[in-house]
Amino acid sequence: VQLQASGGGFVQAGTSTALSCVASGTVFGINRMGWFRQSPGKKREMVATMSGGNITNYADAVKGRFTISRNLTKMTLYLQMDNLRPEDTAVYYCNFYNAVSGTDFWGQGTQVTVSS
Repeated sequence: VQLQASGGGFVQAGTSTALSCVASGTVFGINRMGWFRQSPGKKREMVATMSGGNITNYADAVKGRFTISRNLTKMTLYLQMDNLRPEDTAVYYCNFYNAVSGTDFWGQGTQVTVSS
């Protein structure tokens, strides 16, 4: 699976932006998709995930502000980010997890910078 993320950029606090992640290749066995982020000097952390049956899970820091969704026909994962805060500044990575092989697939990362 190859993942190509896009979106983000430089935004003002309180505004919105959206990320997209397009998958190519075989997605057989993928049972969880998600977004992670990493700020300088910090570990990569889960932002939001979506599992089978459209079960979603959000980090406490983004609950009520971010929304994960997907279009399986387009093989695309989305992250709508509203009411952004400076602490949301990070490189955002999309992730597909193959439960059959236990393999994680990562996109290349896209920068989101939120100015106050």
